[in-house]
Amino acid sequence: MSTVEGARIVVIGSTMIDMISYMPRVPDAGETLIGDQFALGFGGKGANQAVMARRLGAHVWMVGCLGTDVFGDMTVDNFHAAGIDTTYVTRTPEASSGVAPIWVEAGGHNRIVCVPGANAYMTEDQAKTAVESVPGVDVVVGQFEVPQAVTAAGFQAAKARGAITILNPAPAAEISTELLAVTDWLIPNEVEFGFLAGAGAAEDVSSAPTDATLAEVAQRFGVKLVATLGEAGAAVLDASGAVVRITPPKTRVVDTTGAGDAFVGAFSYGLAAGLPPTAAARLGCACATASVARPGTQSSFPVAGDLDDALAWAATGL
Repeated sequence: MSTVEGARIVVIGSTMIDMISYMPRVPDAGETLIGDQFALGFGGKGANQAVMARRLGAHVWMVGCLGTDVFGDMTVDNFHAAGIDTTYVTRTPEASSGVAPIWVEAGGHNRIVCVPGANAYMTEDQAKTAVESVPGVDVVVGQFEVPQAVTAAGFQAAKARGAITILNPAPAAEISTELLAVTDWLIPNEVEFGFLAGAGAAEDVSSAPTDATLAEVAQRFGVKLVATLGEAGAAVLDASGAVVRITPPKTRVVDTTGAGDAFVGAFSYGLAAGLPPTAAARLGCACATASVARPGTQSSFPVAGDLDDALAWAATGL
């Protein structure tokens, strides 16, 4: 494992421009509603996770695909400003950069429409080459906003190098056999966990998973598992088979957009830096909690003193 200063992470994933509208409630079909505020921000699960890991101090390489439009230019500039390596980010004239219109209603709950665009043009060779080329890579992260075959190719290269692979199966979908075979850690939220456990559609998931259900899913998929549970924090099931539940710090919820990505990015950093899984999950909970107290996606992620507080809180679990 790397030292904290040397943690090296490759993120194979999506980039999006978030178009966030804040409103007292979501409109009904055919209704026009006057919103409270609008914000344009940087998002995409992969990009968000990369930014969170980088803020904690990891060396991060992004693997993605952008359009040749202004949104693509803005995204590259944002990565450079964050200190993220874009050597393996490609551009295509065949599609727009990814966009995500987001509605946030009073209380912080959100609804998101993801339009992948250029994200769908990533290639298996692109991911494989990136993971094989980054020196001393510790962790490779993937999600479901890009083709699973691309992530599987990157994960296969990661396993060949002895790196840890972390899959965030979001949005909820079946996991390909090829990708599952090279996944070490699975990090679903409650909705995604319910889908994988066989609970059906998102609206059928009404309660947090039990320890027995967590253990059954981890055994069935052959992975180590962290389920993120919103206000209830997270449940960690590592190779020991024991479930550890983590209650996050309390905060006032303003906007939950990107909180799950803050968790995944921080957890990935924790493992890359050599933290035990429970401490890495505590760090994830602390960073996610800090993010929901502010509006926006990447703009809500903790910085400076907040990061110090998150790292200190994570260490109390050691």
